[in-house]
Amino acid sequence: MFSIFKKYRLVIKFIITFLLVYGIGSGIYKFYLDVSDGSQFYPDYLTNLVAKQSSAMINSFGYPTEIEPHKLEPSMKLMVNNKFVARVVEGCNSVSVIILFISFVVAFAGSFKATFFYVLAGSSLIYAVNLIRIAILSIGLYKYPWRSELLHTVIFPLIIYGLVFLLWMVWVHYYSRQQKANE
Repeated sequence: MFSIFKKYRLVIKFIITFLLVYGIGSGIYKFYLDVSDGSQFYPDYLTNLVAKQSSAMINSFGYPTEIEPHKLEPSMKLMVNNKFVARVVEGCNSVSVIILFISFVVAFAGSFKATFFYVLAGSSLIYAVNLIRIAILSIGLYKYPWRSELLHTVIFPLIIYGLVFLLWMVWVHYYSRQQKANE
């Protein structure tokens, strides 16, 4: 039985590290959400910030945009040309996706410096692409409302999760080259 653990120790180490980092990151994020009362930034600071930044981006594309707190649920209403097109909810702020990304990279960690800077750069890229994704989705929902199901459930999740997968593959490629250089 111990020979199996010895044989697969790297896989077991990866899984345990991934689950540990994911659990800690998710726990910290859940604590943040639990203590966010929404009194100053509704529904929470990060979701509010993403809504404001997405609105500014859409405005820069030439579409007059406004956001306001949703009265019936913890989200921000996003209106393009006074037409309600999207809700920016907690799940739209990219934090959960970034936690997933970080968990994988740390579980497949190289040197501390390389891992730290890759996590920082990758998380920033995911956040920025998420803002662009929300802006384009909102414009798409404004111009093509009959395509809402395709846009929201297929194309735009594909963009954000495709980016995360691509970043993971780049990291694995970099890490495997780094490991070969150290042998």
